[in-house]
Amino acid sequence: MPKSKRAKLVSLTKVSKKTREHKNALLNEIQQSAEKWKYCWLFEVGAMRNTHLKTVRNLWRDSARIFFGRAAVMAKALGNTPEEEHRPGLHKLAEKIKGQVGLLFTDTEPQEVIEWFEDFRQADFARTGNIASRTVILPVGPVMRVYSDPPEPFPHNEEPQLRKLGLSTTLKRGVPTLDTSHKICDKGKALTGEQAQLLKLIGEKMVVFRVGLKVRWDSDTGVVTQIRGGAVSAEEQHGDDEDEGMDEE
Repeated sequence: MPKSKRAKLVSLTKVSKKTREHKNALLNEIQQSAEKWKYCWLFEVGAMRNTHLKTVRNLWRDSARIFFGRAAVMAKALGNTPEEEHRPGLHKLAEKIKGQVGLLFTDTEPQEVIEWFEDFRQADFARTGNIASRTVILPVGPVMRVYSDPPEPFPHNEEPQLRKLGLSTTLKRGVPTLDTSHKICDKGKALTGEQAQLLKLIGEKMVVFRVGLKVRWDSDTGVVTQIRGGAVSAEEQHGDDEDEGMDEE
């Protein structure tokens, strides 16, 4: 009788060894980047989506190196104290590494970096826990997909899904229709899973992916500079993201 794949035993020793090897490799890559590049930026992300972070990586591929996640590992690689820091001044940046943040190493001059990230914005669909940026009310009549141009009604075979998400629809001439208006969400309130799904179905993008620059380290001077106006608000950071956890390129 063949062995079941579900019954396969996995050696915890091998898993631990692989984890240690990955951690050490990441430490070395961060330290090598600190030696290679002139500047190191600490950044955080609003409405984290790996799809958009990959876009940032690709656009900077030839002129920067980006690491994201593993805050403790990144801080250790840079050095948490003056005695441990890999290069002068890095411990001042390391002590600010908390939460969901990343490192960007580059030779590009600071003003160009700041202007680029100020311009980079990607609208996306909200997820559970995100804060509604506006109140959305569906009017009486056919339920429309707002992302289509021009907007078009939902097909009849999607009415069960609409009803499952809380809409009191009826089929009129094969089109899911509301006899009374329906409020999906209120501005300023956290979204439930059903609300987030419904907003995505109708095509309402309510969050914006952006990279907020926090501080910058200069290898020539060892000075760490706070970046004004770059912080990401707590509301922007809310929301589940099944794609989190990317370490490096």
